[in-house]
Amino acid sequence: MDNLCHTLVGAALGEAGLKHRTRFGAATLMVAANLPDVDVLVFATSMPAVAFRRGWTHGPIAQIVLPLLLTGLMLLLARRSRGTPDAPEVRPRWLFLLGLVGVLSHVGLDLLNPYGLRILAPFDWRWFYGDALFIIDPWMWVILGLGVWIARRFKTTFAARHALTIVVMYIAAMTLNARLTRNIMLTEWRAMRGGAPASLMVGPQPITPFRKQVIVDNGLAYETGALNLIPRSITWDPQIVPKNDRDPRVALARQDPNVEGFLVWSRFPYWTFEEVPGGTRVTVADMRFAGQTPARFEVSTVVR
Repeated sequence: MDNLCHTLVGAALGEAGLKHRTRFGAATLMVAANLPDVDVLVFATSMPAVAFRRGWTHGPIAQIVLPLLLTGLMLLLARRSRGTPDAPEVRPRWLFLLGLVGVLSHVGLDLLNPYGLRILAPFDWRWFYGDALFIIDPWMWVILGLGVWIARRFKTTFAARHALTIVVMYIAAMTLNARLTRNIMLTEWRAMRGGAPASLMVGPQPITPFRKQVIVDNGLAYETGALNLIPRSITWDPQIVPKNDRDPRVALARQDPNVEGFLVWSRFPYWTFEEVPGGTRVTVADMRFAGQTPARFEVSTVVR
């Protein structure tokens, strides 16, 4: 999920009453709710960024280490700051527990979208995809934002607790929605082709929970479309996108470190070719983000 959503979850947990458990409780929750995304610092290096994202800092080791580091930081901050006479006591145990809650909320939310998450890293580097919520979900902004605002405006935990309850119900409904729509598409595909596809994504789209992005890997190419639930209909795009992964130029392009890193992350990679002076520009992109302008999720190399 986006960092505004993560921050609002941390703020809502604090306003629901957890911020009173220790000094810096609210800050700890909001920082912890964003802390696994510290891996964005990789974008400042020469490493293939998407290959590193949502791995180490989201796995089980980090889920313990990050709250411990944050606890130490908050204790250092408490030592160097002067609190008001009525400020709550600094409780290291609660700082750690709130940090743990914030980090786990981040990992749980990231697991719900099509971008993917390596939740078992570094013990298992497989990607897991929830396909339930779009990466940016304005409905969660509204629900959590209102809950936090009302809680602070009227100094009550009631609104934040209800906002969190509604969000949990919304997530449960969207997860059920994702499983239902995936089964619908599998049934439709089997009826059309007589067998299961190589892989399939029925992913969420912004704003509307009743329209889904469909990507089907038929083995040699990708077929895309949209599934509408109300009224129920399936529309297929006229263009079929070849994967081109068996072209001999692809084998050479895979040797490029940036291409190799991109393939670590890519879920539905496809290859295109452009003749340039001295060889062929080989570009790999991902069907989840095909057609985006600018083309953020693609990597190119020249094969001579």
